[in-house]
Amino acid sequence: MSEKFADWEKLFIFYLKRDWKKILLWIIFLGLFAGGFVPAVEATAEDQGLIAMYKILRNPSMTAIVGAPPVETAAHYTLGALYSHNMLLFSSLFFSIISILHVISHTKKEEDQGLTEYISSFKVGRQANSFSVLIETIFINTLLIPVIGGVMLNFISDSITVEGIFLYASSLAMAGIMGAALALVMAQIFPSSAGATGASLSILGIVYVIRGITDITNTDLSMLNPMGWIYLTRPFTENNWLYLSFGIIFFLIVSVIAFALESRRDINTGYLPENQGKTKASRSLLSVLGLFFRLNRGIIISWFLVFIFLGVAYGSIYGDLQVFVESNEFIAEIFSFEESSIEDHYTKTIIMVLVSLVSILPIIIINRLFTEERQLRLNQLFSTKVTRARFYWTNIILGIFTGFIGVGLVSGFLGVTGLTVMKGGGNSSITFSDFLATGYNQLTTLLFIAGLTAILLGWLPKLSVLPYIYLGYSTIINFGNLVTFPKWMENVAIQTWIPDMPTEDFNGTIFIIIIGISLVMIVIGYIGYNRRNLIEEY
Repeated sequence: MSEKFADWEKLFIFYLKRDWKKILLWIIFLGLFAGGFVPAVEATAEDQGLIAMYKILRNPSMTAIVGAPPVETAAHYTLGALYSHNMLLFSSLFFSIISILHVISHTKKEEDQGLTEYISSFKVGRQANSFSVLIETIFINTLLIPVIGGVMLNFISDSITVEGIFLYASSLAMAGIMGAALALVMAQIFPSSAGATGASLSILGIVYVIRGITDITNTDLSMLNPMGWIYLTRPFTENNWLYLSFGIIFFLIVSVIAFALESRRDINTGYLPENQGKTKASRSLLSVLGLFFRLNRGIIISWFLVFIFLGVAYGSIYGDLQVFVESNEFIAEIFSFEESSIEDHYTKTIIMVLVSLVSILPIIIINRLFTEERQLRLNQLFSTKVTRARFYWTNIILGIFTGFIGVGLVSGFLGVTGLTVMKGGGNSSITFSDFLATGYNQLTTLLFIAGLTAILLGWLPKLSVLPYIYLGYSTIINFGNLVTFPKWMENVAIQTWIPDMPTEDFNGTIFIIIIGISLVMIVIGYIGYNRRNLIEEY
């Protein structure tokens, strides 16, 4: 038995050295994200904010997102309870997803690339690689416990206790560890890394949806759900450590199954047969557009479902919006209003945020061209009569078109849900067409981000992360009226230049200018893409 895992510790140390930059970013990002929002939540809880937030989060759609409230009455809803209720389940998704991607990228994906076979040629156990990757993931998630704890200890109060802090951090670490075990099983079952990744994330999504249903209908059933164990620890209220033991048992059982499956299969195989596909390709694959749509189909469908979900979730808040905003000076500052209604100001702010999220999809699709290029998957096509121009423009058009549909989905479902729950209430005369107009007014943000991505694709493709950073920066700069930034910082953000409909009038001149700038950026990107050498990093 020990021979199968021989010298795993050497691989473990090697992987830490190899991944140290990734691990550092992983720990900093998740540590600050999970533990650093206490001041913002504390500001939200001032005045009558706790009671308002309790009422908002008891809304069935919000319960499906963040889980059932940890207390029965608003009187017992403390700052600690609000923080864990808001952050715990949502943060656990990030912990699980990142752990899943890490495990599969260093197990099944390395098998696909032939690296596992190369490592196995040395004097290491047959399963040493998988075991060391699993231990590395456990180590990283465990290291996050003191990091999150250290961040949150700066905000300790009567309701945010030391025990609650470390239970909160441990619950998140357990979410990541359970995600790693799930990924390792899927890596054995599926014949490719793409299949293993898709299956792992699909199972995570299904478990999340089932938990949302049981939280609304019967909370007791959530105790049977592994994702329910994360937030049922109830940090800062019940401090129930028992559910962590359920997570440990789950991890051990699933890990044993994963290693048992791995011991009985060959490298580069899976228990499910590899899909051989059709003997003849469909006619849609005869075109470049059909090819790139097929490559991005899963991503496009997944993001469209997310857009619909977000539109419905945030639209359901309109019914309680008046109470929510008036209960707290901090919230009123975000959705500050003088002449317009609360609903109008909420609409302009939330659509700005949602369209920023929609803008991520074109970045992913446009960058897919570089991903395929770097992995040598387009070499045969580049040698044909199909020009680079066709690849480039097809990918750009597909990214912008899917973004156009995404804006319609978030705006439309936000509008339908919001108008349904308001039922004529509130002081707003906002209509469904106003929702769509506000959304497509923000389309210029999406086009500008697509143009920035196109320039980098053409000239500096290895800096493809910059559009994400700029998009996040621009969104934060323009979110509410929380902080006054220097004028030059505001002017750099694209959303600063876009009128805030429906509280402001549409400005056709600005709309056309930004579209023109975006098109120029895309053309400049094409010039660079057409001139530069292909980058191959297989």
